[in-house]
Amino acid sequence: MYDQYFDFSSVFAAFDQLMVGSALTLQLTVQAVILGMIVAIVGAWAKTSGPSWAKAVVNVYVEVIRNTPFLLQLYFFFFGLPALGFRLTPNQAALLTMVINLGAYATEIVRAGIEAISHGQTEAGKALGFRPLQIFRLIILPPALRIIYQPLAGQFTMVLLGSSVVSAISANELTSVANSIQAANFKTFETYLVVTFIYLIMVLVFRALFNVIYLRSFGSNGQWQRVPGL
Repeated sequence: MYDQYFDFSSVFAAFDQLMVGSALTLQLTVQAVILGMIVAIVGAWAKTSGPSWAKAVVNVYVEVIRNTPFLLQLYFFFFGLPALGFRLTPNQAALLTMVINLGAYATEIVRAGIEAISHGQTEAGKALGFRPLQIFRLIILPPALRIIYQPLAGQFTMVLLGSSVVSAISANELTSVANSIQAANFKTFETYLVVTFIYLIMVLVFRALFNVIYLRSFGSNGQWQRVPGL
């Protein structure tokens, strides 16, 4: 009779390695979210208020990124760019790919939020003597961010989960560390079960953080408000 039992001792013995991988996963995610949002806001401005050439450039960028696999984009930046003289480390290529990918998706989300703002607010800004950039930054962007907060938060969570793909180029994030550990201890079930719980904990912490940010930024009456859909 087959005697099956589970032994987590070798996995917990390598727990410090998993924590290092988790730290890099979080680092890549936070950096990608910050830089990706900068790309998204500039891209959304170009699509809604920018010159025609900028709108055309952003349209091509968004369509190319949204209609090609993330893994292919990762391979392009890591294996393809050296042919043009740009050699990136696995972590640099991972971050660049995550920023470019998130920027394209978030550009469309931010654009939708901007277009949901009443045109009358823009006219009111003009009447008050605001310049176009001031109207965009002070009048249009704040209410737009409130409208799109839910889909943006969901997209940020997808960035965290999608970061596991960068293990394909040996970026030393959590999944890559897990692959190395299970290759050494042959405890596939135990290793990936522990890693699954680590990802779950990180996502739950992310969601709680987004709720806190939402409450502090947009909440009313000082009462806790759960972000719809999170």
